[in-house]
Amino acid sequence: MPVPEFITALRRHVGTDLLWLSGVSAVVLDADGRLLLGRRTDTGRWAVISGILEPGEQPAPALLREVLEETGVHAEVEALVSVFSGEEMRYPNGDRAQYLDLTFRCRYTGGQAAVGDDESLEVGWFAPEALPEPLTDSSRQRIADALAHDPAAGPRFAR
Repeated sequence: MPVPEFITALRRHVGTDLLWLSGVSAVVLDADGRLLLGRRTDTGRWAVISGILEPGEQPAPALLREVLEETGVHAEVEALVSVFSGEEMRYPNGDRAQYLDLTFRCRYTGGQAAVGDDESLEVGWFAPEALPEPLTDSSRQRIADALAHDPAAGPRFAR
């Protein structure tokens, strides 16, 4: 996966030290209640569509951009369903990062699901009771948060 230019620039200054980054994840549902997932090229595992916020980007528009770029699907944000920080990640090149993830429940509005860039091996729609394996643990939790979301309760902030 291509590393965003702003991260490459930061890495010139901090090397492999821990970077705190903001990420967004989309749990996209179609009219039949199926979920849009992509199989990641870096791990081979299925996951919800996600990405890193670029400097100055707002989370919801950035998320919709990621969904369109990665899958060809148009979506509309319905709700922010969870805000959590993940575990520290260590990449094969030694880089370390930790992400604050904002997960949004989204509604499919158009387009055909297809691999849109080099971040996914394949994309597809799946019924919640028939999710593909291997599925990332973080995606499993994000899906659960989105499916259980109660608009009156607002997003989840702690587990």
